[in-house]
Amino acid sequence: MLKLLSLQLSTKRKLLYIYTKLYLLAGKEILETMKTDLSYLREMSGGNTELVLEMIDIFSNQVVEFASEMDDLLKSENYELLGKLAHKAKSSVSIMGLNDLALELKQLENNARERKNPSSYPVIVEKFKQETAEAVKELIIVAKNIELYF
Repeated sequence: MLKLLSLQLSTKRKLLYIYTKLYLLAGKEILETMKTDLSYLREMSGGNTELVLEMIDIFSNQVVEFASEMDDLLKSENYELLGKLAHKAKSSVSIMGLNDLALELKQLENNARERKNPSSYPVIVEKFKQETAEAVKELIIVAKNIELYF
């Protein structure tokens, strides 16, 4: 414990961050990493927790709206607008470190623009809905324990 107290503040924060991630995952049968990677958000915000909380709130609201719009655009087969919406959603998920999902949204954006492989669109939209729902749950925990993360 004394060693922990003598570490620099940034190192303490990193250790607390890692500890918290492990603690949050301890209840799961298989340890998994968090869906989100907040390193870009941490860097971009300069540690401004108010800005981080605002970004988390915006993201949480946006992804629900994006998911609903994506469903509507799929039903109406409006693939041009679906591609544009995938572009917007890609930016949001990138900020929260959902990089694999961002790549899939980029693929959806390009394919929808060219009307290529439309059978893949619902799969990507469903993945977007599932992964962002999990991310929002994580971000709620982060928001409640913001001092441990930033």
